[in-house]
Amino acid sequence: MKRQIITTADGSKTIHIEGWNEHYHSVYGAIQEANHVFIKHGLLFYFESIAKNRAHPVSILEIGFGTGLNAFITFLECQNHSAKINYVGVEAFPLPFHELEQLNYIEQLSAQQFTNTFKAFHECPWEIPHVISPKFELTKQEKDFKDIDDQSKFELIYFDAFGARVQPELWTEAIFQLMFDALKTDGVLVTYSAKGSVRRAMQAVGFTVEKLPGPPGKREMLRARKGA
Repeated sequence: MKRQIITTADGSKTIHIEGWNEHYHSVYGAIQEANHVFIKHGLLFYFESIAKNRAHPVSILEIGFGTGLNAFITFLECQNHSAKINYVGVEAFPLPFHELEQLNYIEQLSAQQFTNTFKAFHECPWEIPHVISPKFELTKQEKDFKDIDDQSKFELIYFDAFGARVQPELWTEAIFQLMFDALKTDGVLVTYSAKGSVRRAMQAVGFTVEKLPGPPGKREMLRARKGA
């Protein structure tokens, strides 16, 4: 399907899929959404409330690697923490680099010193772990989300699939059962979605779910916990 680079409300760019009228990130601010949903209510919540700032490695699974924005912001944030991040990004349809290099995340994040790092995120081969820095290891996996079969491997999941309006099959009990199984006890899943059907699907497989204030343009989002 035809894709177009657009500028979101906070000045950062995202990709618009014209046939679906769907975006890779919020049109109200791609970077603001990533920071609010996945860093503030995901990574920092885990560090501060569950890990209690202990320095043990944290394994993160991202559902929808896409533009690499969530992974890159996580890399930047880990510079402020002692814990090592093992990051796995799953993507069924990788984007071509000529589109990715049109995104302005380096400039918007004032991360010019990590220009080559962002490039490495996208140029490194798939299916192989890559040591991006002493604190950050990245593995990109090209596969359908339904083929995830990890068991008790991750502390944190960034669930950033396309919305249920265009891909409802990604927001079902079957998918969230895979997510539940992939998390360790006390693991956390965060997503921008706050749909009632999504919350109920999470609860049906055993998650404890809470609604949180959403990023700009969204009233609420969801955070789910896997209990003992």
